Amino acid sequence: VQLQAFGGGLVQAGGSLRLSCAPSGRILNFNNMGWYRQAPGKQRELVAVIPSGGSTNYADSVKGRFTISRDNAKNTLDLQMNSLRPEDTAVYYCNLHKPCWLDPVSSAPICSGEAYWGQGTLVTVSS
Repeated sequence: VQLQAFGGGLVQAGGSLRLSCAPSGRILNFNNMGWYRQAPGKQRELVAVIPSGGSTNYADSVKGRFTISRDNAKNTLDLQMNSLRPEDTAVYYCNLHKPCWLDPVSSAPICSGEAYWGQGTLVTVSS
């Protein structure tokens, strides 16, 4: 499965952005889905994750400001980011762990034990 992330851009501090991640096939099941980010010169870090059958988890730095959600109808994973800060500047990646999905060509179900990453979308927050 391929993941395409979009919605990044340049925003002033205090502003909002909404990121979306669209898998190439309809997701049937997964271990967890989430968003990570990597700032210049830093390691990639978890932002928020939706475990299958569990409650969402957030990094302490984004709690109360970011909301992760899955839109089953649109087959997307979204990240609503409010009250953005300059320290939120990073490339944001969506992640899909151990998914099952419908192949977009054959419509056959496929399952994998691997983790998949989107290409990343840049979020820049100016002060």
